[in-house]
Amino acid sequence: MKKIFIIIPIVFVVLVLLVFLLQPHIYLLKRVNADQVGVQVRGGKIVNVVPPGIYSDVGLFVDLFTYTTQAYQFNVTDPEVITLDNQRLGVTVSGSIFRPDGSNVEKVTELWPKYRNIYLSDENMQLVVTNLATQAMKVCVGDRPFQDSVIGSDRDSLRNCIDDELNKLCEPYGLSVENVTVPNVSLSPEVTALLDAITKSRLETEKAQQDKLKATAEGEAQQAQQEATIRVEQSKIQETTRQQIVLAALEEERLKAQLNVIEAEKANSLLSAQRDLEIYQAQAAAAIEKARADLAKELALAEIYTNNPNYYLLQIAMVNASAIKDTDKIIFTPEGVFPQLVFGDNILSTVAVPNPE
Repeated sequence: MKKIFIIIPIVFVVLVLLVFLLQPHIYLLKRVNADQVGVQVRGGKIVNVVPPGIYSDVGLFVDLFTYTTQAYQFNVTDPEVITLDNQRLGVTVSGSIFRPDGSNVEKVTELWPKYRNIYLSDENMQLVVTNLATQAMKVCVGDRPFQDSVIGSDRDSLRNCIDDELNKLCEPYGLSVENVTVPNVSLSPEVTALLDAITKSRLETEKAQQDKLKATAEGEAQQAQQEATIRVEQSKIQETTRQQIVLAALEEERLKAQLNVIEAEKANSLLSAQRDLEIYQAQAAAAIEKARADLAKELALAEIYTNNPNYYLLQIAMVNASAIKDTDKIIFTPEGVFPQLVFGDNILSTVAVPNPE
């Protein structure tokens, strides 16, 4: 029993020593994951770059190293970058950086001795990308004035520049960069105050321009409204004038028609008057002839009386005599004496007799 207890520790020690001695020369069933690249090494030299799988090897100083091909997210800030016009900016750059995949075995084989510590360690990767991103920021910001590094679409131009510059710097390491952004550009207090003043001045200028445009627009709108009102009034006047012209034309037509009626009536009246005149003239001529016929006897007597005065006197005497009736009383008085009329007991003078007294 005592021998067994002595043998077991000795065997264990021997096995440990054996494993320790064989470890640099053997690996069994070592896994390369789907997001990894495997590098097989013998005697310090790369013998193969292998894709994902299970691998074993025996030899002098053999080993299988793996590194991930997943994106490493970086974020680098440079608190002071000088622009082309000597303005100090703080710039932050972020993105994704990738180690070389196993598709290019020659490239991995060439770069592995130099940059294996970068491929195997994220800390070493961060140190490299920090230095390279800082250099890219200084190059791109230093080539641009302050405004082109901060404002508007020029910020995209800065991002593109950093993306291109960083990829150039990472290419010798076998690294590639994607999804570069510039999430933040910080300003010093002096620059911030100056930028605020510039922004305020620009806003005031833009506000003044907007006020001017607003006033101009309001004036144009008011002018357009006035012009529209004038056009409406002109349209009303034109319509009224047109209606008046139409009414005048209708009135003229009515007057012409009325004139035609009047002229027709006048023509008819004139024709009727002419006919009446002709009738009257004929009637007058007939009356004259009738009168002449009716007066023929008297005219003949008048002519006889004119040619025979004595006969005329005789006819007068006969007329006077025929005028006295049998019952008539004739009083003869001397010349200058007025006859008196007697009615009952009163005697009345035919003329007013003056009182002898």
